[in-house]
Amino acid sequence: MAMHDGHRQRLRKRYLQSNLLGFDDLAILELLLCFAIPRRDTNPIAHHLLDRFGSLAAVLEATPEELQQVEGVGESAAVLLTLVPAVARRHMEQRAQIHEPLRTTGQLAAYLAPRFFGERDEVVWLLCLDARLRPLDCRLLFRGSVNSSAISVRKIVEVAMGCGASSVVLAHNHTSGLAVASREDERTTQRLKAALDAVDILLADHIIIAGDDYVSMAASGCLY
Repeated sequence: MAMHDGHRQRLRKRYLQSNLLGFDDLAILELLLCFAIPRRDTNPIAHHLLDRFGSLAAVLEATPEELQQVEGVGESAAVLLTLVPAVARRHMEQRAQIHEPLRTTGQLAAYLAPRFFGERDEVVWLLCLDARLRPLDCRLLFRGSVNSSAISVRKIVEVAMGCGASSVVLAHNHTSGLAVASREDERTTQRLKAALDAVDILLADHIIIAGDDYVSMAASGCLY
């Protein structure tokens, strides 16, 4: 027990002195697990996690259920590990919160991209803008394929009208990593544009985000 305590203290001291400089994936996982597993050597558990998932990123993107299938990982450890990317996503979202007009595709993508950080599922967000292109609201609408029958054009229109939006931007992610619009993406965009036109709200763009890349349906000519 004393040996494990000493190792934990050394890990914490290294972190305080140099942030994560010099830490490999194993050491980072060990340090994280120390806060959820107080009375065990976390080194073997960190090894089990890396053996199962292959990298720190893959561990942090795993579901609580998947994590708890690894020897030594209980509910507390699974909650802590899944909390890391969730907190990072919230941090990025709040840093991206601005009240200046979003006039360009690049500004829109930069504003929306943090909301997709670490997502394993396809999710759909709606950004509502006022007449000066300033954000009024940015809301998670759906979890699942943007082309699924669960997507309700009526709900999107209702949210946009409820915000008093002059224009909106729809955004969703491709978990495949390919920022390429499909035929279904194009059809969904056209259906939504027609519904919004009917209530005098502009569909300014539909942005598809895949990792660090994105594609704009407006720039692709799909909205004209």
